[in-house]
Amino acid sequence: MPRDWDAATYDRLPIPMTAWGETVLGWLELRGDERVLDAGCGTGKVTEMLRDRLPRGSVVALDGSVSMVEQARARLGDDRMEYLVADLQESLPVSPPVDAILSTATFHWIADHDALFANLAAVLRPGGQLAAQCGGAGNIASIEAALGQIGEDLRGRKHFATPEATAARLEAAGFVEVETWLHEEPTPLPEGDLEPYLETICLGDLVEGMSPEQRRAFVHEVASRMPEPLIDYVRLNIRARKA
Repeated sequence: MPRDWDAATYDRLPIPMTAWGETVLGWLELRGDERVLDAGCGTGKVTEMLRDRLPRGSVVALDGSVSMVEQARARLGDDRMEYLVADLQESLPVSPPVDAILSTATFHWIADHDALFANLAAVLRPGGQLAAQCGGAGNIASIEAALGQIGEDLRGRKHFATPEATAARLEAAGFVEVETWLHEEPTPLPEGDLEPYLETICLGDLVEGMSPEQRRAFVHEVASRMPEPLIDYVRLNIRARKA
């Protein structure tokens, strides 16, 4: 299974993903009575906006982190909601097929994108929509550079794919009308938030298993080597339909 998250800390941080998720949600053409999968629901902030778009429909909120799903349930309750803890690299326990899939800030945590898109296609009805955004090629380059200076890297931990490779994988999985593109989202952080943000979000998988003292020292070392308190995000945008 994917790693568990500190959902409470994640919810307190000034994360930009919620606003980005609202934009991605706007790409879905919804009547309001659909059943939609949020693939990587996190703490449920974007999921809540999705449910608001479905007054006669319902949402399947899926995440690989138990604590994230619990936080989403605490936020949203059970009204028109279904919750699942599942790994997007494995066959998904979603039945019947959904009418659409939304995903924000999740796919770059999945190592095998061929399996990812095949698994999503398997639970999406024919003609169903996919709207997603995740980290793409060039994402968090300044953090990668800082890690390199201390002999660390993110290889094998995150998958920042190109639009071209993603389009080919989507088509191979049975998607059509595929659109993929990159855009930059440089995100400055308030004073004092950089190290908690790095520890919880960008470096969480690297510091997992460290003692609190080791975590703080490691994160501080990375932060001190970054040119400014800014996360140089590059987003990979995805729109497609299942054939």
